Amino acid sequence: MLTHTSNLSFHARPQAPAGGARRNAIWQRAIWLAKFSLAMLPWLAASVSAQDAATKQQAADPQARPVARANTFLATLSSDERAKALLPIESELRVQWHFIPMATRKGLPLMEMNPVQREAAMNLLKSCVSPAGYAKAKQIMELEKVLKSLEGEGGPMERNPVKYYFTVFGTPQANQRWGLSVEGHHLSLNFVFQGNRIIDSTPQFFAANPAQLKTDFGDLKQGLEVLRPEEQLAFELLRSLTATQRGRAILPGATPSEIYSAGTPQPPATEPQGLPAAELDQRQRELLKQLLTTYTSKMKRRVAEQRWQLIEEAGLDRVHFGWSGGDQSGKGHYYVIHGPTFFVEFINVQPDAAGNPANHIHCVWRDATGDFDLPLTRQAN
Repeated sequence: MLTHTSNLSFHARPQAPAGGARRNAIWQRAIWLAKFSLAMLPWLAASVSAQDAATKQQAADPQARPVARANTFLATLSSDERAKALLPIESELRVQWHFIPMATRKGLPLMEMNPVQREAAMNLLKSCVSPAGYAKAKQIMELEKVLKSLEGEGGPMERNPVKYYFTVFGTPQANQRWGLSVEGHHLSLNFVFQGNRIIDSTPQFFAANPAQLKTDFGDLKQGLEVLRPEEQLAFELLRSLTATQRGRAILPGATPSEIYSAGTPQPPATEPQGLPAAELDQRQRELLKQLLTTYTSKMKRRVAEQRWQLIEEAGLDRVHFGWSGGDQSGKGHYYVIHGPTFFVEFINVQPDAAGNPANHIHCVWRDATGDFDLPLTRQAN
């Protein structure tokens, strides 16, 4: 197995301050970056520790594994409910995904389930993602209450924290290929299994509106940022670049209004743009690894390790980082991280429901060789 605990933190190496304003500024910058990295360590360490505990629980308890959880969920359903929740693995609906508000979706929504069924559905989700990923998914669902409060009962969109749909594809059994979709507004998680083993986990989409809560909303407290590491580590990487590096990283044209791969069956078959990791120094490479870890750590540990193994086998130097827009919160911005085996997009350009600028995040991890355990066939534009 491949572990990446060394990628989870950056420790600045103290050196004696040199004379001159420029050297002093560099010294102060190093101290600030070290403090930021140390502040991130508890979150990252807690995520790894929680994943370890969950992995041990699954190994000790076969009932906590995806096949058992899927069958437990399906066993709670009536025939009519199963007709919604269970579809063939070959169904064309399996590759139809999106994160926008919709009147209805494939699958059976939580709002049509009784408490026992809801618990079984959420336990199924819990068996497919890391504790950190599950916590973020739950918070995204809870943010629907915030949107409903901000927009009012007569708002243009229907906001509902239990309007999230669960669909099982195929027959969940040992040595059988089957799939799972969990989707609703601002959340789309898609899995393909061989028995209990996850063989594909993309598209992996998380979003947050508001990106940062400006006031308390029930149990959600002011200052909550569900996707803070995905944004702040990217800012840190951008600000660490030299003028020459930044010139290479900045993408041509206007800042996008949305991720380019929204709802597409496969990621764009395009060449990477931006600054290659081969041109980053060691400190910058560590920041890039930390940023990528915020995406991989939402998945089960073995899935995260497999993603990193593929990245390293293909070569981290071939990963590109591209940026568009502002370099601070409240200013619309977009970034892409593209390697031979994955494609990440992040965008924060829309205002939140209260009108605060650039406070609405969309971000996605995709398999550059093909989502849904299907080969990439889409041609480049």
